[in-house]
Amino acid sequence: MELLSDYLVAAREFLPVILGAAVVLLLLSLTNWFFLGRRLKLGAEAKLPRQLLMLFLTIGGLLVIVLLLPMSDSTRGQVLSLLGVVFTGVIALSSTTFVANAMSGLLLRLVNSYKPGDFIRINDSFGRVTERGLFHTEIQTEDRDLTTFPNLYLITNPVTVVHSSGTIISIDLSLGYDVSTRRVEDFLKQAAVDTGLTDPFVLVTSLGDFSVGYKVAGFLTDVGQLVTVRSLLRKNVITVLHKAGIEIVSPGFMNQRALNPSEKVMPKQKVKSQSKDDVAASPESLMFDKAEGVSELERLREHRNTLTDEIASLELVRENHTDAETIEALDLKISSIKLEVDTTQQAIDRIKSLS
Repeated sequence: MELLSDYLVAAREFLPVILGAAVVLLLLSLTNWFFLGRRLKLGAEAKLPRQLLMLFLTIGGLLVIVLLLPMSDSTRGQVLSLLGVVFTGVIALSSTTFVANAMSGLLLRLVNSYKPGDFIRINDSFGRVTERGLFHTEIQTEDRDLTTFPNLYLITNPVTVVHSSGTIISIDLSLGYDVSTRRVEDFLKQAAVDTGLTDPFVLVTSLGDFSVGYKVAGFLTDVGQLVTVRSLLRKNVITVLHKAGIEIVSPGFMNQRALNPSEKVMPKQKVKSQSKDDVAASPESLMFDKAEGVSELERLREHRNTLTDEIASLELVRENHTDAETIEALDLKISSIKLEVDTTQQAIDRIKSLS
């Protein structure tokens, strides 16, 4: 009987802990389902704040359970101090693992040097960002493949980001000394203009033993066509130079075929000049289909937020007016913007449903 009484006393002492742990687990499970479980199609970008919230709630739940343990205040303080030391040790000792990637993800979000849809280059990898998570970043390459990088890797390696407002497209080639530099410059600029690039320029990059190195470049506004425009610029350079009778070979060119000295090394048939209109049939929609969707989603969200801010400003102006005619005009404008917000939100929901 005395042993049973001891068990009952111990059970009564630990009953609050058991009930508290059950409540904490239930609340954490419901919260996880509400923020993550019922939204399985959320991307890493949207999951990040929810994951952070769950992390803080879990730590808070553990602290609640510790506080409910039947122990003296001094012992409870020692346990909390021990947990603090353990947590600090985990952060210090996990510099290349789980915690390090999480911290790197937070740092990348704070720096915010790139966003979903941007073109980035990481060492030998090039593609468009499709997801930014707490632990990893995913890009879609030119082969339409998805490549995942740990955030720690992005922190410790240089990342080149193509500016969303436009970038400079360039190619290098070499021509012989027998061709006038002034003449070459004019034709290369024409090729850049035919490609749809603005502010074209030509640089002489090298003076070799047998040839002169040139770089032709121009400004591209629509970075979504980056891959196609690079290819189109190369095609147009070949077309323009061949039409002008300029060989794209150095004086050291050797061929086993017997050629007439007056015969040019270029296609005999007429080549149709490619223009910027050909960019419409670009392969980017196939290469970067996921990244295109993410980029469009980001653009629509920014547009929706801008419209929402405009509505708030107009409503504030409306409150400070007493003129009936002015209030009516403001109401019409607010209604029109709200309709545009609804249309934008429908487009966002449609893209989400397709992802």
